[in-house]
Amino acid sequence: MIASIKKFFEQHLAPEDSTGRGHSARQLQLATAALLVEMTRVDHEVQAQELDTVTDAIRASFGLSYEETAELMALAEQEADQMTSYFAFTSLINKAYSQEEKVKLIELMWQVALSDGRLDKYEEHLIRKVANLIYVPRQEIVAAKHRALHARQTRT
Repeated sequence: MIASIKKFFEQHLAPEDSTGRGHSARQLQLATAALLVEMTRVDHEVQAQELDTVTDAIRASFGLSYEETAELMALAEQEADQMTSYFAFTSLINKAYSQEEKVKLIELMWQVALSDGRLDKYEEHLIRKVANLIYVPRQEIVAAKHRALHARQTRT
């Protein structure tokens, strides 16, 4: 697995790909994608709609090609398989993302949770836990949920 992550970084990491905050954009993309993949699994029922939502969110948020998105998704799934805590991902996000980017991540997590038409208590718990770890205030969590609900309603 480490070799595949290294290969991904080597193939897609350019010098201008740095966030300027000590972390590469690809590391942040992988951390974000892994948390979104974990969101699909937390209720023990991975739905196709949830995976589609994660894929679309990753592609749109990071401007990746279909091939890059598929590769990042595969790596994120491997990371989620081996995840023992959220700290590695949330600490990286906490250090590198702006407050606005953190709120956007929480909104994406709500979108994934709501994509199958129901909200499980474990999904809500994970969102609130991650939000707390990355210091997103309660009012922003609620606002992100409302935006995700509104986006879902306009698509259906």
